[in-house]
Amino acid sequence: MTSLRGLAGTLLPAMAFLAFARPEIWEPCVEVVPNITYDCMEQNLYKIPSSIPSSAKHLDLSFNPLMFLGSQSFTAFPELEVLDLSRCEIQRIEDDAYWGLNYLSTLILTGNPIQILAPGAFSGLLSLQKLVAVEINLSSLENFPIGHLKTLKELNVAHNLIHSFKLPKYFSYLTNLEYLDLSNNKIQNIYHKDLHVLYNKSKLSLDLSLNPFDFIQPGAFDKMRLQELTLRSNFDNTNVMKTCIQGLAGLEVNQLVLGEFKNERHIEEFDKSALEGLCSVATEEFRLPYLDDFPNNFNGFFDCLVNVSAVSLANLHLKSLEGLPNGLKWQSLEMVRCKVNNFPPFAIPSLKRFSFTANRVENSFAGLTLKSLEFLDLSGNGMSFKGCCSLKDLETPNLKYLNLSFNDVITMSSNFMGLELLEHLEFQYSTLKQTSEFSVFLSLSKLLYLDISYTHTHVAFPGIFSGLVSLQVLKMAGNSFKDNTLSSIFAELTNLTFLDLSKCQLEYVSQGVFDKLLRLQFLNMSYNDFLLLDALSFKPLHTLQGLDLSFNRIASSNGQELQNFPSNLTTLNLTQNPFDCSCEHQSFLQWITDQKRLLVEAEQLECVTPPDMQGKMVLSFRNDTCQIPKVIIIVTVVSVLVVSVIACLVYKFYFHLMLLAGCKKYGRGENTYDAFVVYSSQDEDWVRNELVKNLEEGVPPFKLCLHYRDFIPGVAIAANIIQEGFHKSRKVIVVVSQHFIQSRWCIFEYEIAQTWQFLSSQSGIIFIVLQKLEKSLLRQQVELYRLLSRNTYLEWEDHALGRHIFWRRLRKALMDGKTWSPEGTADAENIQQEATTLT
Repeated sequence: MTSLRGLAGTLLPAMAFLAFARPEIWEPCVEVVPNITYDCMEQNLYKIPSSIPSSAKHLDLSFNPLMFLGSQSFTAFPELEVLDLSRCEIQRIEDDAYWGLNYLSTLILTGNPIQILAPGAFSGLLSLQKLVAVEINLSSLENFPIGHLKTLKELNVAHNLIHSFKLPKYFSYLTNLEYLDLSNNKIQNIYHKDLHVLYNKSKLSLDLSLNPFDFIQPGAFDKMRLQELTLRSNFDNTNVMKTCIQGLAGLEVNQLVLGEFKNERHIEEFDKSALEGLCSVATEEFRLPYLDDFPNNFNGFFDCLVNVSAVSLANLHLKSLEGLPNGLKWQSLEMVRCKVNNFPPFAIPSLKRFSFTANRVENSFAGLTLKSLEFLDLSGNGMSFKGCCSLKDLETPNLKYLNLSFNDVITMSSNFMGLELLEHLEFQYSTLKQTSEFSVFLSLSKLLYLDISYTHTHVAFPGIFSGLVSLQVLKMAGNSFKDNTLSSIFAELTNLTFLDLSKCQLEYVSQGVFDKLLRLQFLNMSYNDFLLLDALSFKPLHTLQGLDLSFNRIASSNGQELQNFPSNLTTLNLTQNPFDCSCEHQSFLQWITDQKRLLVEAEQLECVTPPDMQGKMVLSFRNDTCQIPKVIIIVTVVSVLVVSVIACLVYKFYFHLMLLAGCKKYGRGENTYDAFVVYSSQDEDWVRNELVKNLEEGVPPFKLCLHYRDFIPGVAIAANIIQEGFHKSRKVIVVVSQHFIQSRWCIFEYEIAQTWQFLSSQSGIIFIVLQKLEKSLLRQQVELYRLLSRNTYLEWEDHALGRHIFWRRLRKALMDGKTWSPEGTADAENIQQEATTLT
């Protein structure tokens, strides 16, 4: 009876608190940019949160069961510009649902099973420019109530059930429409009457890919003008393709895209006669991606493309380019991943731009005869160049851009005689020979950009950069210097604004090296072996704004006046250096405290020596600690020795002690990384090209901890995994694949992750299944098999919709517990908005 009374005494106050607690206290949305951007994705919301301020401009409500949108659902957000309602299970949208959103420019309705769309559903959208209605069960455009959206520029109704291409009359009222995506619908036939409303839209780009075409009526596109027409993976065989292309007769289009997608292949045997109909189509640019079984003989293949200005061939199974017609007027030719056996020797007098990349040819460079060429990109082919570079080697006297990166051995046998117009030159990740034997770049007085990063160049010749009087950007990371000393090799580079000397094994800078670089704005000397911060070396750089000395071995300054740093310097990066926080360096340590606004992540600078300061932050150093009596110092030293002896006795519990220490050490502080990525080295391409690119360059950006980039050289792998990976990360991302399960190191990292999750209440593990796994193989790891069976995990699917859902869910998981910097996020958004995506 006593215990029941005690339980009642505990429950009654709790129930009373819950009864009076206001639901508004719970905040379901993440404030990405204060008062501007809010992320409410996947919060199981049945109505729009009232806690979001009226000043919000970007609102993401995707993956919430909103079910329907009533009249004036968003009047509380009059400033809204972007609204994402993807996958909200919306079945009904009533009249005036978006009333009051006078500034809304982007509306996303992807993946909603809409059954009732009221005639006035989109009323009040006076500024809408982009409408995404992908996969909304739309069967026809006839009753789609958008005819009044005169500001609309982009309409995406892909992946629906539209059977007819007959465009309603209201399309003639959409005078600003520039992009119409009807891809992945059920359209089989196109007739002349279907396109009548598009005859005056010369700026329109039309995407009809992934529709199962059977027939295009001859003359259907006659006298039409389009900016772009895309027809990819539309045809079951060559005969259908031939018939439909003939139906394009009379079309004028700036860019025509034919071909297929990587994962949507239909045409098994490609016949060059399929393109005969292009003789009746006027186009400026022609693109042809992903076609297997390409004909060996090109005779007649490009006869109808003689007058185009630009041709792009990507992911084709080509063997050679023999048989090109005479009189070609091409100005631009792009060949990417075309599996060409030999470098194509051809002569096109009009060609100004030639991009031949990632083709992995088997022979050496064979030379070119292109008198008008200005742009030449030969990167990523694995070719060797026995002679480089002069007019005799290239015969391109008007060349301004040359990229020979990611090739094999390039022997520098001349100094670019006859190529004096070059402005941009790249050699990164190719092996350069003979660069330090003579003045290789002597003739390039107009060169503005030079990249010789990771070219195995050993700088020993002081005149290596002679002649580069106009150079503005020089990248030479990953090379080496004689005696690991930076000498006076920049004397003529008086216009240089950017210099990258990272990962060059440098230990010392000779006096006067930077004296002539009076316009230098950014200098990167990270990942070298400097021991001291030598401010005097940088004194002549009056215009320097950014200096990166991270990941060196700098313990202190060399005693010189630290005020010698340029006055224009705005950022100084000294992170990841082993600072000596001894009393003998207290003036340097005090300078760091005084200049913390100048230093990048000053609060993260860490002491390594002396032992009593190891692991503490540099900013925690106090001058008064230098007055400690010698007796206390002796006692401290003895204590350290005792602890060291005890540590040796419990060596076999080393990793457990490291984890426990990590929990105490990092439990209350900020983490360096958002997530530590555990993956097999055989999955590194996916991690680099997909995970890193989308998370670190996306909005908002996340900082990942990766083996190849963030582990400290010279430290044991196991110690790096624990100290640099788990201790400094909020989350752990586990990329599960067959390679992962078979890797001893991956399983070790996974087991440590489980222990870390148990010890740290703030940590969490996010599983990504990269590919389908055989259950028999997965069962070998019993604990992992149980976790994947009982918990939600992310599964990578390599198609547009799958990637869309995958990144949103992963970002949501990573946002949990993250503190954002408004300025950093805004910058990231600006950068992403300026980026362009090549399709």
